[in-house]
Amino acid sequence: MSHETLISVEDLKDMLAQGADVLVFDCEFELGAPDVGPALYRQGHIPTARYAHLDDDLAAPPDGSNGRHPLPAPVALSAWLRAQGLHNKQQVVAYDSHGGAWAARLWWLLRWLGHAPVAVLDGGKPAWIAAGLPLDTGVAPATAAGDFQPGRSLVPSPAKASEVLANIETGEARVLDARDPGRFAGKPNPIDPVPGHIPGARNRFFRDNLDASGHFRPSGELAAEFAALLDDQPAILQCGSGVTACHNALAMAVAGLPAGRLYPGSWSEWIADPSRPVATGID
Repeated sequence: MSHETLISVEDLKDMLAQGADVLVFDCEFELGAPDVGPALYRQGHIPTARYAHLDDDLAAPPDGSNGRHPLPAPVALSAWLRAQGLHNKQQVVAYDSHGGAWAARLWWLLRWLGHAPVAVLDGGKPAWIAAGLPLDTGVAPATAAGDFQPGRSLVPSPAKASEVLANIETGEARVLDARDPGRFAGKPNPIDPVPGHIPGARNRFFRDNLDASGHFRPSGELAAEFAALLDDQPAILQCGSGVTACHNALAMAVAGLPAGRLYPGSWSEWIADPSRPVATGID
């Protein structure tokens, strides 16, 4: 049985113990401190896990106008995945220590490339440690290249800034912003050089998808809360740079809701053009 949204610590432990064909990625990261993630990985990671760096592996270089974490080119991303040993139809598990905030980006990217068996470890590394399970240190050994080839995308086409701009007038879709309420409202912060949000957007802080222990909340609760925000409209998902928006995409999948469109550039791309409108406050 493949896992396509979440996987429990128990299920991953059993798969690894049985020698199942599973490729595990550690996605630890800290905004503004790109060396922290690799250091945490070397200090202790789930056995067999390979490291996926948000800036270097899961994004293309920004050019100042396309957001902080532009989507990587599919050809480049596919080549990197093959170098990590990925095979077609192989189960992939991604995790971090922040409730899936970074791991969900790899989940979305793989589905974008048409790879269905990919899941985020529910509870992440803290849940693995809490279960008394071991960690490895150092770096995973080199592996033979895989044969992965991208297929038909399993997610809606990413939204462009021009489409998000047009949607302000048409209102055909509901924009959901995954940033914290303070950033959404426009309070000054060190991340956003221009505070505020896209006019008409609603705030869905990605951490609201999690319970107090860092596990995803029940699907029924998630479905009800997203439904109340969407008002039967399709979703456009954004955040600061198209990363934690993927957490909302994962939560919607857990809830069994239709997939929303990711706006990869998100707020960091939006504010690069001063002609684009900005709203503040809580609607």
